[in-house]
Amino acid sequence: MPTITIDGQTIEVSGDKPLLQECLNQGVELPHFCYHPAMSAPANCRQCMVEVGTPLRDRETGEIKTDANGDPEIQWLPKLQTSCTVQVSDGMVVKTHRTSEKAKRGQRDTMEFLLINHPLDCPICDQAGKCPLQIQSYKYGSEGSRFEFRKVHKPKRVKLGPRVMLDAERCINCTRCTRFTDEVSGSCQLTINQRGVKNYPITGPGETFDDAYSMNTIDICPVGALTSTESRFKARAWEMSRTPSITTINAKGSNCYYMVRDNLIMEVVPRQNIEVNEYWLPDEERVGWAYERFNDERPEHGPEIRVDDELTPVSWDRATDAASNALSSVSSDAVFFLGSAHATVEDNYLLSRIAEHVGAEAPKYIPHVEPGHGDDWLRTDDRTPNAQGCERLGIHPVDAEVLRSRVRSGEIKVLYVLEDDPVASGLFTAEELEDVVVVMHYYNTTNKTLAATDVALPAAMVVETIGTYVNEEGRAQRVRPAKVIKEVNRTLMMATGKSRTDMHGTPFDRWHNESHQVDCLPGWEILPKVAAHLGLEFEFSGPKAIMLEVTEQNPAFHGATYEAMGLQGHRLEDVGETV
Repeated sequence: MPTITIDGQTIEVSGDKPLLQECLNQGVELPHFCYHPAMSAPANCRQCMVEVGTPLRDRETGEIKTDANGDPEIQWLPKLQTSCTVQVSDGMVVKTHRTSEKAKRGQRDTMEFLLINHPLDCPICDQAGKCPLQIQSYKYGSEGSRFEFRKVHKPKRVKLGPRVMLDAERCINCTRCTRFTDEVSGSCQLTINQRGVKNYPITGPGETFDDAYSMNTIDICPVGALTSTESRFKARAWEMSRTPSITTINAKGSNCYYMVRDNLIMEVVPRQNIEVNEYWLPDEERVGWAYERFNDERPEHGPEIRVDDELTPVSWDRATDAASNALSSVSSDAVFFLGSAHATVEDNYLLSRIAEHVGAEAPKYIPHVEPGHGDDWLRTDDRTPNAQGCERLGIHPVDAEVLRSRVRSGEIKVLYVLEDDPVASGLFTAEELEDVVVVMHYYNTTNKTLAATDVALPAAMVVETIGTYVNEEGRAQRVRPAKVIKEVNRTLMMATGKSRTDMHGTPFDRWHNESHQVDCLPGWEILPKVAAHLGLEFEFSGPKAIMLEVTEQNPAFHGATYEAMGLQGHRLEDVGETV
């Protein structure tokens, strides 16, 4: 491996990346704006400049020349170099702003030019608090501005498309957005308009920026030039907590951060995982219902049972008792369990154990596949996050026609549904379930099966629970709670973190709204309550212990412990025809 010297420290590098990336990989901070590891390097911003030299070699012998002290003589390039375009070579010597006054002055002068026409609107800018330009101007810029003339004005509040808003005055011409549409998403919908200090990104005449990945340009914009039409002005960066997790709109399991303020999901942004989604996230994972479903139409009354043809709020003990009574009141062949590709591996496993205990057949799940929706990248035809997890547990797709005929004939008398909506999916109509006792774990009050449900058990969503999902490529990944629910047990509390403001608020705090805490429970807490009433005692201390048992008993999950999954997931072995 090549060896280079940075600020007097000799390190080994891979040699296949630009100097800037090699420095960043070694923890050496170099300021930059236009560079992104997944795109070309145009060296527009000129902020990553360093001094670069190489050992001087004798032209005849090829040997490295040394000085009187025996140290190699260094031939320095006459001008500062942009480290994003310099390819490393063995023996290269680099001086950054830490050891070179020339590099330090160059970065400061470049920053001064970038700020000449930049508006002083940090107090109202959505990027404030997480803005690279703001941060680097404090760290590497001048103490004040010498320019007191009128700034150049450009278009403001330009709606480029349904999800992206442009404030052209903030643009520093890094071209990250245009390069993204050209080199990554391939839509080529953005271009640079005008020249010099008057340029800014824009769509072509009559064209709309409706790229399926358009919001990634917001994420990579190093200033506040591009903002979200849905989340702008709703929360400041320092007001939100950031929880690493995955998205659950499709089977890719893209890594993300859920941004939360006052126990509401405010934004969903990508989290780097080169093996899964690289640096990106499709728009469908974070707009409209994609995150509003976490906040809106949630259960208000906790668990309910049907009394006199109306769902009536009851305690959790009474509700789980009613669920177990329904299961034990009929013969085992009259009970049908529906698992869910929306639910975690842990929840589906416990459901399988209960089905086995009562003597019913193994649970099935409802597939949610939309042919043609996928794009062979981060969107998939499968609209569920855990079909692979179900399959590896031995929970296979339900035969809709067979199950429907069994219900119509009266053979099925109790239907236990885990975190899905059979009516909305077209498996049944509400009328077909009138003579069936339906026990259902559900997320939102918009669930159409609620009209036929006899025991309604509000379930924690992916942002409120702990558990495991397996994506379409067989990667097991953990989720962590980003929101707090009303009945927080020790396991959830430890996973959520101790410094979250929404865990310590009182009704007297303006920012705190208790109605944002939903009276729901994770499946791994509801199902043991149901099982206990049936005489089946689970001795798990929490979801971590459940998953440990799954990995020990099921070869399809070998090695997928919480420690092994970590933040990047664990690739499971391909089990061939069994999945």
